Amino acid sequence: MISGTNAIGNTLSKKGNHTYKTFNPKENKDTEWTFFEATSAEIDEAVDLATEAYKEYKDFSGSKKAKFLNAIADEIEALGDELIHTYCKESGLPEGRARGERGRTMGQLRSFATLLQDGSWVEAVIEKGQPNRAPMPKSDIRKMLFPLGPVVVFGASNFPLAFSTAGGDTASALAAGCPVIVKSHPMHAGTGELVASAIIKAAEKTGMPNGVFSNLNSSGIAVGQQLVKHPKVKAVGFTGSLKGGMALYKLANERDEPIPVFAEMGSINPVVILPSALENDSDVWATKYASSITMGAGQFCTNPGLVLGLKGDNLDSFISTLSEEILKLEPTCMLHPTIHAKYQEGKKELSEQNGVTIVADYDKPTDKNIGSQTILKVKGSDFLSNTKLHTEVFGPFSVVVSCDDASQLEKILNQLDGQLTGTILGSEDELKTYEEIVDGLQNRVGRILFNGMPTGVEVCSSMVHGGPFPASTDARFTSVGTSAIKRWVRPVSFQDWPNRFLPQALQDENPLGIVRLEEGSYIK
Repeated sequence: MISGTNAIGNTLSKKGNHTYKTFNPKENKDTEWTFFEATSAEIDEAVDLATEAYKEYKDFSGSKKAKFLNAIADEIEALGDELIHTYCKESGLPEGRARGERGRTMGQLRSFATLLQDGSWVEAVIEKGQPNRAPMPKSDIRKMLFPLGPVVVFGASNFPLAFSTAGGDTASALAAGCPVIVKSHPMHAGTGELVASAIIKAAEKTGMPNGVFSNLNSSGIAVGQQLVKHPKVKAVGFTGSLKGGMALYKLANERDEPIPVFAEMGSINPVVILPSALENDSDVWATKYASSITMGAGQFCTNPGLVLGLKGDNLDSFISTLSEEILKLEPTCMLHPTIHAKYQEGKKELSEQNGVTIVADYDKPTDKNIGSQTILKVKGSDFLSNTKLHTEVFGPFSVVVSCDDASQLEKILNQLDGQLTGTILGSEDELKTYEEIVDGLQNRVGRILFNGMPTGVEVCSSMVHGGPFPASTDARFTSVGTSAIKRWVRPVSFQDWPNRFLPQALQDENPLGIVRLEEGSYIK
């Protein structure tokens, strides 16, 4: 049952007077639940508790933390249909999407548990001392990764489960040994509370310290701001808008002790259609991309918002088929009236730019908060001269750019901001023929696809979900996959330390049986 309270460790709290409700975008009305926004005192309590929990939790074995993560997955599953129904009420998303996202959330937790059970992720490096080395002795130096400390995670609007309370940021931070304080997203606070209850139950069952996890409600930006500025918080995870991510990044860097903000801030995910794809598979790709652009009402950070090709009859045919196919699809509900209003505003602004032609615009009557799809067309020269056309419109929307030649297409790619993904459609031979275009795209993205669609992000150790700024604040890291754990750790070297007082991962006997880099060779 949803209480609307904050979870300060394993204690439910509602000390404040500021309350709010979540919203059902499909029924266009408030939900029945009332939530209490966290007070400054409750924020301090949560951070202080996390700081104390860190002292113990950071030293827990990988197997003990793995049991915790697996238990969270079990408890989320045990929430059953209540979680699914709450998710659908607060997001307007269909039940199938809710069940799929729940499965992904559980899968992420279990994948980090597997990583912890192996243990090699700590990147232990051992270089033994050489006291008799001439002309100077060499010290014994050993290195491994250690958790940073309490982490604040901001829930994402478009993924109430997989990128929110127990999503990838939380799972990876807990795996690293960092307690987590979630700033619950106000659009799905009920879903967040249910998941938080599962995490707390799992923590109690597996003997985790009180404060290893807290969940705080907030209807605006004040709670998040206070958390980021809190001197005991050591890092931040965020998925959302460029404006929101940069505001947090600025706050974190203005602190007396600046801290990292790992923000994933969206993308227009350029798709380059090379001549063979337009000549041989134009209709196939047009049909597939109509579905990709409208998937989830276009509310994916990997939504293909930009398509580039060389002008000519084949590109015109692609645009014609794309326009026809996308108008056949029934538009769906967006996450919130605010998001719907911003979508309407964004596509109107871009549609009115000089040189832009609207080639598809779903204009049948719809219910409130329904995101109707739109496709624009523009010449390469107009796209180059107007950077407003480079901005993301969050929804079922895409711009097709007709380029004069390969040189202009390459110039456009080099002018784009950093992106999460980039896609090449064509033949293998064209990868060499258009090598400069491929290189230009690769330099702007975190994940480059060949003959595929960017929507759908596999959770695996080789995935990169990040990219050059402003797609993310640090292109060296990913927010999806087991490598996401690297965000929440720092390297520590031990010099001439007694063997029995070293962390187990660095002891001579290798009691954990992990892979280590010893004297330049990987050994287990």
